[in-house]
Amino acid sequence: MVADKWSLYVVSSLGAGPKRFTVLKREVDGISQRMLTVTLRGLERDGILTRTVLEVMPPHVTYTLTPMGHTLLDAIAPLIDWGAANLADIDRARARYHEHR
Repeated sequence: MVADKWSLYVVSSLGAGPKRFTVLKREVDGISQRMLTVTLRGLERDGILTRTVLEVMPPHVTYTLTPMGHTLLDAIAPLIDWGAANLADIDRARARYHEHR
């Protein structure tokens, strides 16, 4: 699960507080609706987040990190920071790689 990039993005997004599915979809750039659903189910299964459904029309569903989810966020924060700091260099390296292939 930790190696799954979508899980890391979702956990990172939920670090700011509870969010609805549509907000997560907007914040996790590039994730499909199906992949977000699969990722959320897996994280819920593993005890990383909780899913809360309010019985209103239409149903209002929010996702929140559990205490264990917050410890995961603490553990992956340096990895996320590293990725953000090096994204431009990674993009340039990929472009160079593809130019020579």
